[in-house]
Amino acid sequence: MYYLGVDVGSVSTDLVLVDEKTNVIEKIYLRTKGKPINAIQEGFKILKNKYDSNEIKAVGTTGSGRQISSTLIGADSVKNEITAHSIAALEISNDVRTIIEIGGQDSKIITIKDGIVTDFAMNTVCAAGTGSFLDRQAERLDIPIEDFGDYALKAKTSVRIAGRCAVFAESDMIHKQQLGYNDSEIIRGLCDALVRNYLNNICKGKEIVPKVFFQGGVAANKGMKKAFENALGFEVFIPENFNMMGAIGAALIAKSTVKKRGKTNFKGFNISDSKFTSNSFDCEGCSNKCEVVKISENNNPIGYFGDRCGKWNNKVFDGLENLA
Repeated sequence: MYYLGVDVGSVSTDLVLVDEKTNVIEKIYLRTKGKPINAIQEGFKILKNKYDSNEIKAVGTTGSGRQISSTLIGADSVKNEITAHSIAALEISNDVRTIIEIGGQDSKIITIKDGIVTDFAMNTVCAAGTGSFLDRQAERLDIPIEDFGDYALKAKTSVRIAGRCAVFAESDMIHKQQLGYNDSEIIRGLCDALVRNYLNNICKGKEIVPKVFFQGGVAANKGMKKAFENALGFEVFIPENFNMMGAIGAALIAKSTVKKRGKTNFKGFNISDSKFTSNSFDCEGCSNKCEVVKISENNNPIGYFGDRCGKWNNKVFDGLENLA
């Protein structure tokens, strides 16, 4: 008896299976590559070879692609990343007060009191400090991203780098290289700059209270963890499955939903063999003229996305393109 969580983001698609005791039984990390449907199908092919669809008692989705993935797989719950990350963190430690989450394209802070989310903030405007920015710098320096943290910890001094803008940060790094600073010093300086940017912008007006969890793919960077601890003055904890917390939270939310409702909507792993197509059209129902995207499975429409009023995305399908 397992519960499936699917976190579809702009950079990665994560799938997690947890058992009745919330042990992580399976975790799959895939690059989304701008094709969330393909990523989900690839993940389901892997799971199909190991598990039977009847073993899945509930499935939940989260992430920026949570709506489309919900339609594809028949999700029992659809929740935003804030809720999913909070639920997963509190399952591990009920005294968590702050969650620092930095993913591929955005970063977040979540504050919690007495097990309830009290505030949050997100940065989705600038890439500075996100996983994609660090990937780019690792590629430019010809250093594996997995080694970034080790380089930062080896540095004896930190170079001051402008971290408020991805473009300025990269220019500043190049300038510091030309001045003769080594890679370790520059990488440590970059980590320090990104932490300053996070604390001064995303956390502006918010108190960071321990216990603090550091979640998301960037938590793998030991240099970032050390930079946060130096700036905050206390320990920052990284959960074992730090890069899968969104998917774990989605699975736990789905588990709770199905236990109340009594049955799951899960369509099964066979959707990995289905043919999904999408096309768009302009709705002429009002002056908004929304661009609506229609998703079809084996030539049968299963969902619409993109309208503002709900005329299309509230359609319920029974195999025919009609309102139920």
